Amino acid sequence: MLDKEQDSGDTRGSASAPDAAAESAPKAASPPPPVYDESIVEEIGALIDDAKLYATAELAFQKTRASLAGKSVGIALGAVILAIILLHIALISMAVGFVIALEPLVTIWGAIAIVAGVMLLGVGALGYVAASKGRLIAEMFASPAIGEASDDGEEA
Repeated sequence: MLDKEQDSGDTRGSASAPDAAAESAPKAASPPPPVYDESIVEEIGALIDDAKLYATAELAFQKTRASLAGKSVGIALGAVILAIILLHIALISMAVGFVIALEPLVTIWGAIAIVAGVMLLGVGALGYVAASKGRLIAEMFASPAIGEASDDGEEA
């Protein structure tokens, strides 16, 4: 009787052993659950794409700003050179005019005044152009101070 119980226990044990092996086999064959969430990978990919887009846009902006600044520097430099040339000519004509003016006093003075006056007006106009382009360049590269009020009246 004892042997029958052991035999029946053995059959139960032997029957349950293959069942346990069968149950564990599919678990081993199934892929392990992912360590990370796939949506995180997609988000990181989107973040990298956004960073590339931002870098491209920032590079294009800096190129445009440098181009505008370069053009403004060229115009300002040309205006300053022309102003210096006209000022030099005006000073020479004034010196020559003063020398010549010492002889007949009135008629040559009138001619010198007209020539020098027109040239000095041109120097003033060119100086104004150079100063306005210089302010434009300074505004392009100026960064607002922290806490400084913006144009809207709000703090930055």
